Amino acid sequence: MSQNLTKVGIVGASGYTGEELVRVLARHPRVKLAAVCSRTLAGKSVADEIPRLRGIVDPALVFSASSPEECAKSDVDVWFLALPHGIAAEYAQPLVAAGKRVLDLSADFRLRDLGLYKKYYGHDHPAPALVALAHYVIPELQTDDAWKSAKLIACPGCYPTSIQVPLVPLLRAGLLKPEPGRLIINSYSGVSGAGKKADVAFLFSERDSSLKAYGIPGHRHIAEIEEQFGVAAGQPVVVQFNPHLAPMHRGIATTIVVPAPGVTVAQVEAVWQKTYAGRPFVTLLKSGEFPDTAHVANTNRVACSVVADARTGNLIITSVIDNLLKGAGGQAVQNLNLMMGWDESEGLR
Repeated sequence: MSQNLTKVGIVGASGYTGEELVRVLARHPRVKLAAVCSRTLAGKSVADEIPRLRGIVDPALVFSASSPEECAKSDVDVWFLALPHGIAAEYAQPLVAAGKRVLDLSADFRLRDLGLYKKYYGHDHPAPALVALAHYVIPELQTDDAWKSAKLIACPGCYPTSIQVPLVPLLRAGLLKPEPGRLIINSYSGVSGAGKKADVAFLFSERDSSLKAYGIPGHRHIAEIEEQFGVAAGQPVVVQFNPHLAPMHRGIATTIVVPAPGVTVAQVEAVWQKTYAGRPFVTLLKSGEFPDTAHVANTNRVACSVVADARTGNLIITSVIDNLLKGAGGQAVQNLNLMMGWDESEGLR
């Protein structure tokens, strides 16, 4: 049995998303977690450094400080890159060149427009030749299977996942024709979304019982959201995106206000039902029932609902996800499952 397992590796395994990948992949029935890389923890036991994984990971598994070249020369078949933007590309280039399959959880390959990348990330793209090879994948929104043979998958951001799952089908169907700046998105993220770092602003005493906006009006995820919305709608879409930091460890709650006079709740729900029929990780709630982050925490699910406000002519759409799973590591594993021809829920239930 073990000889048939696909060997996988994680670079950047010591961060919050990396930890989730270790936890999920260590129990995945079709893979062998063969490499867990972290420069800061090299040589240390994974189980000792992440005690919640004791009994889940192999006690002999240790972190390594593998360079991009060492990873490329390894016998690992699939690599997950849980790294900051810019650094991920340093690994992706030799890995793809060596014929490895790469699932990148950074922002390095999410944008097709290199000018947008430079505008929002402050520097030229570190691997522009690879951008054309990358496939941006939210699995429930793919219209064909061409991406499954790709060597490089760009896994979407957490905020954009919570936003695109409810809106992209409606844009494709032509139900929504938002005017510039009138599609308003308010999202609230748990503090794990900021990554694992020592920063006074993220201390418990600073964040407990505290809610605040940040990154307005130019948060980096705007580029990703608008680029994907433009593809879905067949024309440019401009959004007002307002992210907030919420006093919770994990989760994202998103509320979307979009002018849609004449569009009914029944029409929206019909599009959703057609799009997500048979998809195990999308939960559609009845109109008037609002999703709760507590109900999707530690799962790979997204839940959403819609109500219409006859007084304003707006549709109000709400969605929730776990930012570390459906918004990051879980969705990456879901992509792996589909790429390999396995059931998309393998290792994720």
